[in-house]
Amino acid sequence: MGWTPIALEELESLVDAGLRKMSPAERIWWTSIRIVPQKWKLSPWGNEGGGFWVVAVVGNSCVYYNDIEDGFNVSRFQTPGHINNYFCNHAELQLVIRQLMTPNDGIRMDAGPPEALP
Repeated sequence: MGWTPIALEELESLVDAGLRKMSPAERIWWTSIRIVPQKWKLSPWGNEGGGFWVVAVVGNSCVYYNDIEDGFNVSRFQTPGHINNYFCNHAELQLVIRQLMTPNDGIRMDAGPPEALP
């Protein structure tokens, strides 16, 4: 059985599940940064699925769902519609929102692109 991109309805269910786990403050902030889900390009990883679903934008960063790795991630972007960096975290939405709301303490929570094994 091969990989298939996540359907919008399934993505919306994941977003709703994350929303239910957010604190009141996180939900308020979420409503100010969320967007109607849009497919943004990230080559070469997103090519097969037509891109990755972006669900929020804050400044020059976007929150997107990596349906190859099954998790939400944050990346910077320069041009709307194009994600700069591939990350393969397996995070639920509320954890990503919490991370964005917390001042950076030097701890990185992003797993980068896949690397070949030695």
